[in-house]
Amino acid sequence: MIQGSYVALVTPFKSGNIDWNALETLIRFHLDQGTQGILLLGTTAENAALAQDEKEALLRFAMQKIAGKLPVMVGTGTNNLSQSLVNTQKAKEMGADSALVITPYYIKPTQKGMYEYFRTIATQVDIPIVIYNVPGRTGVNISAETVSALAKACPNIVGIKEASGNLTQASKIIRDCPDDFALLSGEDAINLPLMAIGAKGCISVTANVAPKLMSEHISSCLNQDFAEAASQHRHLTWLNELMFIETNPIPAKEALCMMGMIEAEFRSPICPLQDKNRELLRAGLKSYKLI
Repeated sequence: MIQGSYVALVTPFKSGNIDWNALETLIRFHLDQGTQGILLLGTTAENAALAQDEKEALLRFAMQKIAGKLPVMVGTGTNNLSQSLVNTQKAKEMGADSALVITPYYIKPTQKGMYEYFRTIATQVDIPIVIYNVPGRTGVNISAETVSALAKACPNIVGIKEASGNLTQASKIIRDCPDDFALLSGEDAINLPLMAIGAKGCISVTANVAPKLMSEHISSCLNQDFAEAASQHRHLTWLNELMFIETNPIPAKEALCMMGMIEAEFRSPICPLQDKNRELLRAGLKSYKLI
C-alpha cells in the first residue's frame, strides 16, 4: 500500500532551464529528512510548463539520484488519453513505482467518461495508478461512486490523491473501496482530519520546506497517536497556510530560495511572489527556524 508523507517536489530552474544541481540538492534533502515518497512532475513541479523532452530528462536524472531509496510516483495524466497513455508507459519504463493520473481538466467529462478514461489507462499500462482529484484546478470532480467502481474493477488503481476538501466524499471512498486502496490527502490544511477518517498519507506541498515535520506528523497519524498528531497539526497550520498565500508552487519555491536551496525562478504564467507576501513568508520561515 502507498502510504506516508510524499513530497510534491518542485522543479528548480536557472536561466530558463532545469537546474540539475539544485534538483540533486532537493533529492538529498528529502532522503536525509525522512520523506517517505517523492512525487515528480505533479502540479507543484510546474508540469504543464515543461516540454516532453524535459520531463523525460528530469525523470531519468531523478530516478538515478533517488536510486530506489524512496518510492517514486510520477504525474502522467493530461486531458488527452493518448498522451496520458504514453506518459504512463514511459514512467513505468523508467522505473516509477506508481503513476498519478489527474482527472481530465477543461473538458468536464461525465462520471461515465472518467470511468472509461481511467479504466483504459489501468488496462493498458501495468503500473499502480493513483487517481488525482483536484476540482479547484480541473473544473471536474470524480465522485466516490466512480472511484469505488474503478478500484473494484481495476486492481492496479490503488489509490486517490483527494484534494476536493470534501470530507464526506473522502469518507465514502474509504468506506466503499477495497481495504488496500489508499486515500492520500492532497491538501495539507486537512491532512489530520483525512488521516483521522482513514487516509494513508499525504502528497504534500509543505513537505518541500519542512519534510521532517510533515513526515513526523503523518507517522503519528499512522501510529494512531492522534493527541500528538493534533499538536503537530496545530504547529503546522501557519506554515501550511503560507504555502498557499499565492498560487502553488510560488510560495514553496520562494521559501526554498530563502533557504538557499534553489533560485526563485518560475515559468510564465507563474510569477514571483508579491513583495508584501514575501515578507510574510520570510517571517513565517524564521518562526519555524527554517531560515
